Amino acid sequence: MTEELWETHADWWIAGFTDGADAEYVEQIMPLAAAELDGARRVLDIGCGDGQISRLAASQGADVVGIDPTWNCVRVAADRGGGAGYARAGAAALPFADGSFDTAVACLVFEHIDDVDEAIAEVARVLSPGGTFCFFLNHPILQAPGSVWVDDHMVDPPEQYWRLGPYLDETETIEEVELGVWIRFIHRPMSRYVNVLAASRLTITRMLEPAPPPGFLGQGPGYAASAAFPRLLYVRLTKSV
Repeated sequence: MTEELWETHADWWIAGFTDGADAEYVEQIMPLAAAELDGARRVLDIGCGDGQISRLAASQGADVVGIDPTWNCVRVAADRGGGAGYARAGAAALPFADGSFDTAVACLVFEHIDDVDEAIAEVARVLSPGGTFCFFLNHPILQAPGSVWVDDHMVDPPEQYWRLGPYLDETETIEEVELGVWIRFIHRPMSRYVNVLAASRLTITRMLEPAPPPGFLGQGPGYAASAAFPRLLYVRLTKSV
């Protein structure tokens, strides 16, 4: 189901979130990825989409392979070039030998993956000892089903607040992210990720919950009030030697 939806709607993501179209990528995700991937030599970009992070890593001198289960994304990535190589593959069965990469990156990917235990075990397997996993997620408080920004005019004075849905439940939803565009998400609490990462001998060395960037906050009059709520979770992990 997930792969079918992404094959159908890949153009929506490519048009809306790549090549400078999205403020959060331009102002926050890409600069953070550039800093975290600086000095990497052999990079695996898991769920590479159109290849924008693969191209970034290649431009910094890394030898990069991007993989994605969606043919439409792999084709666009290959057409856009940029020095990386691309292949169609899923995260739960990576077609690489043990210890093939010193760095792996997954950007806003694992919230669409069913086999999270297998996928993270695969990341650990293909990393060399001491290797780095750069792990970007939509923040779990953002993805909890039923979570929504509320403008409450029933109180005086009116209030704006983030209503958090059932955070502790691991839940699958299929959301209409734009008229006629349906994307499947899997919400997991943060502890679910942390525990499976630890079980795969991946140790957290940095964690960020940044405020949304100015370009996002400036999109509408109600957005500024969300400055204290993180939309992104970034974790840097190191494979135990």
